[in-house]
Amino acid sequence: MESTMKEIRGVGAPCVLDMDDAATVGGGVEDTYGEDRATEEQFVTPWTVSVASGYNLLRDPRYNKGLAFTEKERETHYLRGLLPPAVTSQELQERKIMHNIRQYQLPLQRYMAMMDLQERNERLFYKLLIDNVEELLPIVYTPTVGEACQKYGSIYSRPQGLYISLKEKGKILEVLKNWPERSIQVIVVTDGERILGLGDLGCQGMGIPVGKLSLYTALGGVRPSACLPITLDVGTNNEELLNDEFYIGLRQKRATGQEYADFLHEFMAAVKQNYGEKVLIQFEDFANHNAFDLLARYGTTHLVFNDDIQGTASVVLAGLVAALKLVGGTLAEHTYLFLGAGEAGTGIAELIALEMSRQTKTPIDECRKKIWLVDSKGLIVSARKESLQHFKKPWAHEHEHVRNLLDAVNAIKPTVLIGTSGKGQTFTQEVVEAISSFNEMPIILALSNPTSQAECTAEQAYTWSKGRAVFATGSPFDPVEYNGKIHVPGQANNAYIFPGFGLGVVMSGAIRVHDDMLLAASEALAQQVTQENFDKGLIYPPFSNIRKISAHIAANVAAKVWRVGALGRRTWSSMQRAACTARFTAITGESAFIRLCTETVCPTTCFKIPEEHHLWLSCATGVGSSFVSYLLPVLPIL
Repeated sequence: MESTMKEIRGVGAPCVLDMDDAATVGGGVEDTYGEDRATEEQFVTPWTVSVASGYNLLRDPRYNKGLAFTEKERETHYLRGLLPPAVTSQELQERKIMHNIRQYQLPLQRYMAMMDLQERNERLFYKLLIDNVEELLPIVYTPTVGEACQKYGSIYSRPQGLYISLKEKGKILEVLKNWPERSIQVIVVTDGERILGLGDLGCQGMGIPVGKLSLYTALGGVRPSACLPITLDVGTNNEELLNDEFYIGLRQKRATGQEYADFLHEFMAAVKQNYGEKVLIQFEDFANHNAFDLLARYGTTHLVFNDDIQGTASVVLAGLVAALKLVGGTLAEHTYLFLGAGEAGTGIAELIALEMSRQTKTPIDECRKKIWLVDSKGLIVSARKESLQHFKKPWAHEHEHVRNLLDAVNAIKPTVLIGTSGKGQTFTQEVVEAISSFNEMPIILALSNPTSQAECTAEQAYTWSKGRAVFATGSPFDPVEYNGKIHVPGQANNAYIFPGFGLGVVMSGAIRVHDDMLLAASEALAQQVTQENFDKGLIYPPFSNIRKISAHIAANVAAKVWRVGALGRRTWSSMQRAACTARFTAITGESAFIRLCTETVCPTTCFKIPEEHHLWLSCATGVGSSFVSYLLPVLPIL
């Protein structure tokens, strides 16, 4: 740190200790280049340092290090007597916390322990999550977060996000300004109507935005203070919650129609006014009838992304592209059958059709004919078109009506079976045996979450297909032994995509999400599957490499943003200027200021920091131009 500060002083910058928050760049002001900085990188002037001290420092999760404060830090920050005399390393703290977490028998207990840690020592929370991602991801995210949302009223202790209810109608902008952070880059927002496969959980859906944004930081490197979880409380139709004395939301039925639309419109306008046009708004767990409408309505005016529709589609497409290396053929040479025609199912189907169209130069309407969907009323066919919801109509093909999945499998003879129904045990033995009877290696994806809602288990898929299925799920399953061979099921987890996708969008300065950006993310993920993974039957890379995977995805997405021209007012030169000085926070908790070259860099140029602290990535944007190299540290300030 000291040598870094000397480098900064060497470029003519005075070293100033400044306690004034005004020294940082806030949202909604113009920088020296005359550009709105509401959602730009929000760099802190490198020679400005803010200091917290004493008891307040120990109560601030952003800066608290617990017993890891050194003797010098304890003296400097007036911590003498406020801590026991022992000084421990962060590594020892990590071992202690993991030991304690493993003592809990129930996943919900582990979830609560992790949330408690996040509320008192943010750095240690993210280090723990990063270093133990495969073990802790199912705790802070699916499937455990589903149970946490169901019981959120009972376990609620401290606010972790912003609650905006119908009572704030007409004052939403004022409510947004109550949030202490001004430089917001990513918002995850839900109205709680369709939480995972658990239904309407109302205000208690806040666990989803909190969990998602934890992964934006841990897996994608977006700084915690730039993330804002929001729950829009428009009521709930869940009678059990309305009668629960511990329920934390409005005790009324859900708003619908114009009242709901006006409330959402005020929210979207307020977000754009307060944080600018470059804040990424991720819609999460909205009901089908609202999710598609919101994406269509605001996709051309805001930087919006629906993880249930677009994120799921991107991660599944990546798995299919990888699976074809095992099975053979191209996307267009396969036939797809979906169980479930909601947000996830139609979103995946559309992205597959888009990629198929791109590869074959065939009109997308023709490509859609290779994809069939089954909903609660049976196979979606032309004869049902008049009664279908608008997002299902593109998938209504000419065929006789088929009432159930087994009959649809026998009629369509798909090579790929994808479950997004949210209903467990719907891929029955008869269904799996049927698709295995006319496919040497059937691709079966049971994607519904949480684990209890999976269409089939890994053991069932491998046993019923006699070990021939290429299988992946939405929730984690243990390896399965069949006929002396160990089969490792892949997990088509959205966490592969959205952290890296969000990072790429944020650092590129995009103002709109384009389908090509989703395809770029899928391509980048599929490229990370190695031959060793294929040999185990995996179609996704191991989660242990997730930060490098996210970096690769971010690079691909950012490069695609430049190619498709989704940058808005930001110019190429201003992008270089924005990356000239970046502040990075290493996992050790020490700050480092890295001064990057201001001149154009070629695609092969990179600025390397020791690998134990940072990952680096560079994005080439085509012949004759290049994207300035970005460094992705453990907790970057972008």
